[in-house]
Amino acid sequence: MEKLIFDSHAHYYDEAFDSDRDELLKSLPDEGVYKVINSGSDIITSKKCIEISKKYPYCLATVGVHPESANNFNCDFTEELESLLVDNNIAGIGEIGLDYYYSSENHNLQKDIFIKQIKLSKKYNLPIVVHDREAHDDTLEIIKNYNPKGVIHCFSGNLDMANKVMELGMFIGIGGVITFKNAENLAYIVKNIPLECILLETDAPYLSPVPHRGKRCKSSYIKYVAKKIADIKNVSPQEVLSITRKNSLLLFGAEGNL
Repeated sequence: MEKLIFDSHAHYYDEAFDSDRDELLKSLPDEGVYKVINSGSDIITSKKCIEISKKYPYCLATVGVHPESANNFNCDFTEELESLLVDNNIAGIGEIGLDYYYSSENHNLQKDIFIKQIKLSKKYNLPIVVHDREAHDDTLEIIKNYNPKGVIHCFSGNLDMANKVMELGMFIGIGGVITFKNAENLAYIVKNIPLECILLETDAPYLSPVPHRGKRCKSSYIKYVAKKIADIKNVSPQEVLSITRKNSLLLFGAEGNL
């Protein structure tokens, strides 16, 4: 089986995989999975991503502090994060960004931590994996000001935002949500942007696509995402998988990692 699936966003350190992590990770290449980007959400989980990448070379690690973890870190966290970049073969910085869904009290702190990590990505010429939840305007402003390379994971903006993101040279991350019944806006965006600007993702163990919605997600389920995108764009699923794999290789593609 040709391995066409490049999962650009997963969390295999999550406790949802504690009972069978090794068995699952051993099986994924036989299910058509070529590469997986495991994204950390804090220092501890970033280290777990690195451990997985050393055991399973097809799993690449990104390290970063998620906005939901912002209150747990002081101004010196960048030193520890940088030490992970120096001492390991890292594919990018993430999952980083802004999340205004739960709180309106720490937006400035979130932006400060986001910007610090973007600066780190520029220093080491690494892409970023961006979390943007109900913070579209601030996310766009920061990306425009600092011009990193990267992907907006689990894209939830509108077509105008997608066009602005692409104009800045960044990719649009599309996962299982595209298969949901209430995903009309996302389907409209996918129809109107080129495949060359899309990365496929799972966010495993979360956001399983139909027909597995509500169950634990895994990277091989990207085939359902590819099928839905293929139907929207009137192309074959193989074309979707092939082009999006090429896109992911382009973004994360230092040959030493891949």
